[in-house]
Amino acid sequence: MNAPGFIQGRRDATDPSGPTGRLASWLASFRLEDVPEAVRRRAAYLVLDGIGCALVGARLPWSRRAVASVCRLEGSGPASLIGWNRGVPAPAAALLNGTFIQGFELDDFHPFAPLHSASLVLPALLACAQLRGPVTGATFLKGAIAGFEVGPRIGLALHGIEMLSRGWHSGAVFGTHAAAAAAGTLIGLDAAAFEDALGLAGTQSAGLMAAQFEAMSKRMHHGFSARAGLYAAWLAADGYTGIKRSFERDYGGYLATFGEGHAPEASEVAKDLGERWETERIVVKPYAAMGGLHSAIDTIRAMRAERPFRVEDIANIDVWVGKAVFHHGAFPVERPLTSVGAQMSLAYAVAVAVLDDAAMIHQYTAERIAADDVWEMIPKVRMHEETRFQGAPHLKLRSRLRITFTDGSVREAERSLRMSDEISNEEIASKFRTLCEPVISADRRDRIEAAVLGLERAGDISDLFPLLAEETRPALGAQAD
Repeated sequence: MNAPGFIQGRRDATDPSGPTGRLASWLASFRLEDVPEAVRRRAAYLVLDGIGCALVGARLPWSRRAVASVCRLEGSGPASLIGWNRGVPAPAAALLNGTFIQGFELDDFHPFAPLHSASLVLPALLACAQLRGPVTGATFLKGAIAGFEVGPRIGLALHGIEMLSRGWHSGAVFGTHAAAAAAGTLIGLDAAAFEDALGLAGTQSAGLMAAQFEAMSKRMHHGFSARAGLYAAWLAADGYTGIKRSFERDYGGYLATFGEGHAPEASEVAKDLGERWETERIVVKPYAAMGGLHSAIDTIRAMRAERPFRVEDIANIDVWVGKAVFHHGAFPVERPLTSVGAQMSLAYAVAVAVLDDAAMIHQYTAERIAADDVWEMIPKVRMHEETRFQGAPHLKLRSRLRITFTDGSVREAERSLRMSDEISNEEIASKFRTLCEPVISADRRDRIEAAVLGLERAGDISDLFPLLAEETRPALGAQAD
């Protein structure tokens, strides 16, 4: 699979014993047969979930704007856009396909090192595979697992969710490395080139969380990082050098700079590689909302199921969440509210969970966001930071709710986030089918599912590309921008 101009060899990283060198060396020697079968299988389902999210996201109003603008700038090329039947240059495909996957807050997230892996890894792999071809399914799956393993480890070195508290869009900040690891694995980089790719990825990292309030650009942040990671791997393959020992550098190094003031831990970068599989800790979303809101939504729904109540009898709802979720989602909202603002808002999530017993695509349409009953409920939601929800990582995404009724009675409940081991592969497949229903035919859906779940046995994945590229129907119908 070596393309003309790509450096070939088995060169070592500059310091194989350091954090950067250990990670680069592991990536260069990584073999799919060393991955437990359950992890390989889960990775295929994570790929399927990401594709389902992209099919929904491809024709959303903000996605259409992004396609029109980027294509005017970039023109045509060999890499396909999911759902558009259109070819663009590979970097543009990575950018836009990542934007589609992140397009409606349906995509996976890592609870301890927040990033959306599929929106980083899949766009870089698809673009790279269409440039390089032919690519086996096993190689593609290996690249996906490499990205799934690397991204969270970089995040853990920065104390994960702490980045959100500081205003960084964390997944975009350390997602560049996930995309570079994935594309570099597909290309077949040696350890020296992986070191360059990791350095090139880190120097392109960015993402400001203020984009969550009204900007379309929040949808594009992970796409930017997918494109950056693709560039990082491609440049490194051609011998363009990046920052050496990026994670160890004191002045201007990745961890020293992004971790300033909160003591990053460089050892996390390569900790337990090949032993602890972060792929298994990636959570697939059951709701179209920011992951930190899911435990609150689950709590409301569980309270309703255990003992139904009348909405009109609610006086107020107090919600306690951890520091990062409070900073991320407990901002005041007012009309008019954008869909991205609603999907980040704790108050909105609780309101629609109370009213609709749901928080999926319908709850985040422009019509539902503007509905009077929602805005009558939102002022009743009072949000608080819970100091108990600190320390152990699993506590940080926990929620406590207290509903006070007009007759003075009170009900309380508390729940943690549903972790990945509580969501089965069949549930992921069911979500994929549900997402596909309004946007593609059942036959196309079934062929995509079979191709993705059979990746490991596929000698050539080129048949998957046209299945993904074929036009989709708009998920929100004719909703205007």
